[in-house]
Amino acid sequence: MHTLAILYPGYSAEDEFPALEQIIPETSFPVIHTWEGSTDHDVEALLDLGSRGNLVPSAEKARELAPRAAMWACTSGSFVYGLDGCREQARWIQEAAGVPSSSTSLAFAEAVHHLGLNRVAVAATYPQDVASHFVRFLEEDGITVTALSTYDVPSGEDAGLLDAEWVLETACAADLTGAQCLLIPDTALHTIAVLPRLEEALGVPVLTANQVTAWQGLRLAGHPARAEGLGALFRR
Repeated sequence: MHTLAILYPGYSAEDEFPALEQIIPETSFPVIHTWEGSTDHDVEALLDLGSRGNLVPSAEKARELAPRAAMWACTSGSFVYGLDGCREQARWIQEAAGVPSSSTSLAFAEAVHHLGLNRVAVAATYPQDVASHFVRFLEEDGITVTALSTYDVPSGEDAGLLDAEWVLETACAADLTGAQCLLIPDTALHTIAVLPRLEEALGVPVLTANQVTAWQGLRLAGHPARAEGLGALFRR
């Protein structure tokens, strides 16, 4: 059994991880909630969300589960720190949990490189000022963002209420001119069930937050991270 500890802020789409257990054999994704309050899509609030003081106690709880790896399952609460800051977050978690660790933002960048791509479009739930940090993060890692669409969803809790049709419509509205794939950040958004429809509709790989979090974490845990129904990333 490959156990991957998921450090997850608030309550919105954490039910995607039990769903992933049903899709990927021999895996367990125990969720540890790092934050009990609202997960506002606001830069200052997100810096608090991803702070060392918030992450380390949760990572210490993860250690008690004896996982093979641990993931900070929050895109905006990692990319607001920039590329170097994300790597530092991962080190905090690794030291506290005692296992290889990463974050959703780092997983997005790693997934793009794994697919051999470097030009992406982004469809983000966040306000423009928050989403611009994701663009800068990706560009720091050598990934060109060809187009960005933003939707001003105020918090993770609000994102968690959006359904599969909203995700599909948003993806189909994205400008894919010159892009090799589409990135849909926000671990508060339910995307796992709609992944096959997304890639069929768009004709390009689609990377979503909980998908890349599971993929990167499983790789760190020594799992091949291959499964049907989870898009091109899990087939490559």
